[in-house]
Amino acid sequence: MNGSVTAVCSDSEHAFSKPTRERITLLAGLGVEGDAHLGVTVQHRSRVAQDPTQPNLRQVHLIHEDLFTEVAAAGFAVRPGDLGENITTSGIDLLALPVGTLLHIGDTAVVEVTGLRNPCRQIDGFSDGLLKQVVGRDAKGEIVRKAGIMGIVRKGGAVRPGDAIRVKLPVGPHRPLERV
Repeated sequence: MNGSVTAVCSDSEHAFSKPTRERITLLAGLGVEGDAHLGVTVQHRSRVAQDPTQPNLRQVHLIHEDLFTEVAAAGFAVRPGDLGENITTSGIDLLALPVGTLLHIGDTAVVEVTGLRNPCRQIDGFSDGLLKQVVGRDAKGEIVRKAGIMGIVRKGGAVRPGDAIRVKLPVGPHRPLERV
């Protein structure tokens, strides 16, 4: 299972959306250089309010490009960076990856998948009703989160649109992604 990067985004401010860039630089153990969520400890405001000493398992946010097509069918216009992701991907079913998957991106960067993004009400502030498109329930009544995955940077490097992503699954048994 391999894919590619379709867009990269970062923002030094704690804004909901992030502007697209020509490249971003991942820093080992920290996240995206210059991004508001860079750090060893959690940087998301709601998490900082709960416990600022928790480890930052959300250094890099990745979204699969297919989500934009899916929500467009329901009337929502979403482009790379609009939902705050750092890396938009194609060709990989991100939501099906297990915890601990390594994503080798470009020439040197490696991101370890830690879990699912837990979308919040801010998504409806971006576009009213969008939250219901990215969080729902399956036939069993279980919550399904579709707003991407989170990871930590194991090895740094530059990431650009068009870069290859090579997926390395962890040794089994695999643990399914949960919200982080």
